[in-house]
Formats: sequence, structure tokens, C-alpha cells
Amino acid sequence: MQLFTSSIGRKILMAITGLFLVLFAVIHLIGNTTIFGWIPGGVNAYAHHLHAFPPMVWAFRAVMLVIAAVHIYFGIQLTVENRDCRQQQYAVKATQKTTFASENMIWTGLLLLVFIVYHLLHFTGKVIPGMELVVDAEGTVDVFAMIVAAFKNIFVAAIYAGAMATLFLHLSHGIQSLFQTFGLSNDKLLPTLVKAGTFVALVLFLGYVSVPLTIFLNILK
Repeated sequence: MQLFTSSIGRKILMAITGLFLVLFAVIHLIGNTTIFGWIPGGVNAYAHHLHAFPPMVWAFRAVMLVIAAVHIYFGIQLTVENRDCRQQQYAVKATQKTTFASENMIWTGLLLLVFIVYHLLHFTGKVIPGMELVVDAEGTVDVFAMIVAAFKNIFVAAIYAGAMATLFLHLSHGIQSLFQTFGLSNDKLLPTLVKAGTFVALVLFLGYVSVPLTIFLNILK
């Protein structure tokens, strides 16, 4: 299929999978902010409802794993090809300034992959050294206490803050790139899309980093 073999087809797959990953980042952030108690029971209630149906959770994880794998595979493939021929094009041609974020998409993407593995081992697998599994009197995992204990560690907080800075860089270019790939950009609209992409990336960065930061600074406890 040309979708998998042509440059434009693979860019479209990158854009589609990237869009799903951005939406997941937004939804995941909303769930994370329940730690601030804006829903009854806070993050413990959120975690309980989220894992009430394990088969659905694992099915969702499997789908997201496939989406991420496709995005990473074609991202690496296109980057290698682009460096070989230096003539890859978007679905719509547009003149844009080269930025640090655009030049280092492959590296920020790979750093995020490493972080995702670490994050899964940390809070899902609970196998990272120093992880405190806090259980309440009823034998239920106290997610709030577990998160607070984790981010009291300066090294853990720094890893998450650094990862979120990397996410900001990746998305600040990636989001506006989606519109170019889908053919929804032009020379006049591009500056607005760049600003919109940077704004969304900044909101996600501030939202995610607020959790480890407020805990480490002893604001949330």
C-alpha cells in the first residue's frame, strides 16, 4: 500500500497517530489533575474507576502501544530518509524557519520513549527502586500517598520535570506539523498554527509539571 511506502502516506500515518497521542496526553493530564481534589475522592477515586474493568484497561493500553509503535517507527524511518536526500516535503508546501524543536524531533521523541518506559515501570509496574507502595487499612493502594512519596524525591521530580520539558519541545513543533501534513496550512495561516501548537504544548507542560512541582515544594501534601 502506498500509505506505508510513499513519503506522504507515511507522513499521514505519523500525523494520525500523533493526533491520537496528543489527545491521549490531554486526557491523561485531566486524570492526573484529579490529585488536586477537583472530583470527590481525588486521584484515588479516579484510579479506582479507571481500573474497575482490567480487560478494558489492557485493551486500551495495547491499542495505544500499537499507535505509539507506528508513530515511532515511521518517525525514525522518515528522519533517516530525510537526512539522506534532504528533500522530504509536507502535503502542502510552506516556508518555515528552522527551530531547535523541529531539528531535534527524533531526539525528543526517543527521549520521550525512554521516559514512557520509565513511567510505566514506575507507577504501573512499581518496580523502580525507591518506589513506595502505600496501602490503606482496607488493603487498597493509596495512589495519592504513593505519588506524593515518589515526588518528594528530588531525582524523581527532576526526571518528570525534564521529561515534560522534552514533551513541550516535541509538541511545540509536532502539533503545527499535523496541520501541514493534513493540508490545512498555508503561508498565511502557518504563523497562527505555530503559536497555537506552542500554546497547547505549554498548557500540557504546565499541567503535567504542576504535580511533581507542587508536591516537591510541599504545597500539595
